[in-house]
Amino acid sequence: MSSEGPLSAEVEEPIRERVAAVRERIAQAARRADRNPAEVTLVGVSKRQPPERVAAAIRAGIRELGENYVQETRDKQPRVEALIGDSPRPRWRMIGSLQRNKARVAVGLFDAIETLDRISLANELEKRRAEGEPLSAFVQVNISDEPQKSGLPCSEVAGLLEACAGLERVQIEGLMAVPAASADPEQSRAAFAALRGLRDELRGRPGGEHLAELSMGMSSDFEVAIEEGATFVRIGTAIFGPRPGA
Repeated sequence: MSSEGPLSAEVEEPIRERVAAVRERIAQAARRADRNPAEVTLVGVSKRQPPERVAAAIRAGIRELGENYVQETRDKQPRVEALIGDSPRPRWRMIGSLQRNKARVAVGLFDAIETLDRISLANELEKRRAEGEPLSAFVQVNISDEPQKSGLPCSEVAGLLEACAGLERVQIEGLMAVPAASADPEQSRAAFAALRGLRDELRGRPGGEHLAELSMGMSSDFEVAIEEGATFVRIGTAIFGPRPGA
């Protein structure tokens, strides 16, 4: 199917149904925690998904998209936005590791960077974000202390916030984490609670004045994350289905 043509019902209808189902699960999880479902933002993780599927998700009401790769996003954005018709332009979020040498391109593609983990990257983003609103940033936390994962140890987050306190073009608004993988969503609960506790602790520290958001929870465990305070959940498979070639 050409990316310039209209979306087919074969593409749109399954995604619309899955988006509705995920939103209902979000609402149920929020109610269990005595929270307003409107407090939880659904991010469609669209990495390696074709533009037609991504456009279908936008037309189904997805307003935030998560991507992992700068080059893929640069190629995909115009193709997606040509397909969405009158639907509002989505906000694009970087949820993969960002190399400092790609910051110049990234600030023009993304509305938010969820993987800030060092002052050198923050300074480069500050330098490159010359126009528009300040760039929203989340600090990525290695909440389960896994050596193979990106992100800061909990003990180093306060130092990064303080180092970023004087930035004007980058505003740190939240924390992001991916707990250790487990087949049982309940195994992630303690990590989600720990991230919430860290955010609450750091709100009163230098650089933590705008620290309100928690990006945590994916297709396998987002309901537990919501019960523990997630304000952003990053959902891929449960919206888009398997990635092509996966």
